[in-house]
Amino acid sequence: MKRFVLGLLAATAMTATAFAQEDIKPGLLFDLGGKFDKSFNEASYNGAEQFKTETGIEYVEFEVSNEAQREQALRRFAEDGRNPIVMAGFSWASALEIVADEFPETEFAIIDMVVEKPNVRSVVFKEQEGSYLVGVMAAMASQTGTVGFVGGMNVPLIGKFECGYVSGVMETKSDAKVIRNYTGDTPAAWNDPTKGSEITRSQIDQGADVIYHAAGGTGVGVLQAAADAGKLGIGVDSNQNAMHPGKVLTSMLKRVDVAVYQAFTDAKNGEFAAGINNLGLAEDGVGYAMDENNASLVTDEMKAAVEKAKADIIAGTITVHDYMTDNSCPY
Repeated sequence: MKRFVLGLLAATAMTATAFAQEDIKPGLLFDLGGKFDKSFNEASYNGAEQFKTETGIEYVEFEVSNEAQREQALRRFAEDGRNPIVMAGFSWASALEIVADEFPETEFAIIDMVVEKPNVRSVVFKEQEGSYLVGVMAAMASQTGTVGFVGGMNVPLIGKFECGYVSGVMETKSDAKVIRNYTGDTPAAWNDPTKGSEITRSQIDQGADVIYHAAGGTGVGVLQAAADAGKLGIGVDSNQNAMHPGKVLTSMLKRVDVAVYQAFTDAKNGEFAAGINNLGLAEDGVGYAMDENNASLVTDEMKAAVEKAKADIIAGTITVHDYMTDNSCPY
């Protein structure tokens, strides 16, 4: 009898697990720029792929090609029973505000924007902290004393990258110069490598020898132009060091992959919670990339300075300005 009961319990547990895995039907919606942008979208994709590899659970995905598709795509995922649904990018917020109310039992997660709904997880990052670190490194690596920043769409979110970077540069070398440009005011700014290259060459002509981009797919052109000119680029979101080995000083890592992976995993385990997740250096949500591709570019002195800045930010000794809460920058 005991053996029968244990067997019944085991079978029940297996059935429950099977049901749990059947119940989770993850969906991932990319932002403009495409899932293989080598940056933000691709980080989202990598997180979903990690989840699929580890669990064997498939997910569906969709790449929008214009703004008009957002609400339709999100509603279609929800109607098809996709759960959880993760959206990469702040531009999904307007559609989510509407659709989240229509499907109160569906779990949604949005990256880079706060949407206050009882069934929405908002994952935001302290990009200014990671950008400060690469700014320290840029200031120390520059031989001309002039560095550059190329942003994608001119929005407050990218202002966090810019301001953090400029602060890191100027607080390392007060006489440094930072040239700052954006590629546009519309979503097309995320996917224009040609314009990214043109802006980078212009900055180089003005003396910049280290250029940091926060421009999604446009950044591919930034890094290419810097490498072609024998200058140094700085990647963003994903580790882009390998795109031009020996020509990318570092990459500001933004763990979008972890945000996607965790949302899927929490939903699978019945632990998905709505609310705001704000990830910075202390939470390992942002950082900088070191590997064999940039090891020869980063001196021990630079590493020590960056690690000290990291420790000081975590300890609160250094406070990096958050452009999203105050749309001004001290530099």
